[in-house]
Amino acid sequence: MTRSILFDTETTGLDPDTGDRVIEIAALELVNDLRTGNYFHVLVNPERDIPPEATKVHGFTLADLEGKPLFADIADEFLEFIGDGKMIAHNAPFDFKFINAELKRAGRPVLDYDSRAIDTVIMARKKFPGMPANLDALCRRFGIDLSERGTHNALLDCRLLADVYVELIGGRQRGLGLGSDRQQSAGPGGAGKRRVVTGRKARPMPPPDEATLARHAEFLATLSDPIWLQE
Repeated sequence: MTRSILFDTETTGLDPDTGDRVIEIAALELVNDLRTGNYFHVLVNPERDIPPEATKVHGFTLADLEGKPLFADIADEFLEFIGDGKMIAHNAPFDFKFINAELKRAGRPVLDYDSRAIDTVIMARKKFPGMPANLDALCRRFGIDLSERGTHNALLDCRLLADVYVELIGGRQRGLGLGSDRQQSAGPGGAGKRRVVTGRKARPMPPPDEATLARHAEFLATLSDPIWLQE
């Protein structure tokens, strides 16, 4: 059994060296490259302002994070969850740099990038040279549903990236459906761990417009003996 962690962060900006901080962390446990259902998700008080341009990306204001824990308060739980396996991220240098800056500030050991990081951006560029390698583009390429994605959301982005990652390493047939979100791993560092402190309200999907309904009706008309009409 191979355990790895797929993770993502949202931040106040682009560079921790200039004072930017982590405001959201999401991490999913993978066993044999498939999601187990175990995850870690927390909002973090950054102890500083959030510039408007950052809010446009992820939707968070400082008011959303009032009363949330400081990174130092959740650092040990995060380290326990991730264990010592590989860590997968989309544009991994960005997320590792922010997480390591927070760990260093909290007096915790930093993560070794060279031995632990798997960067799905590099994987995508090798697999599809010259093609867009952002998460939205990869989801569209692999037919992964993006309907819930509005502003960036670390937990949703992790779930989307987990599906993208499976495709990048060879497709869903590799796992043959042996993993699902309903499984609970007993692997080290993640046994029975389900943690969520989001504070983010769900965004309801708008109803379909008339053109979409018409296209759907046209599609249904092409189906032969659909199961929902069988007695």
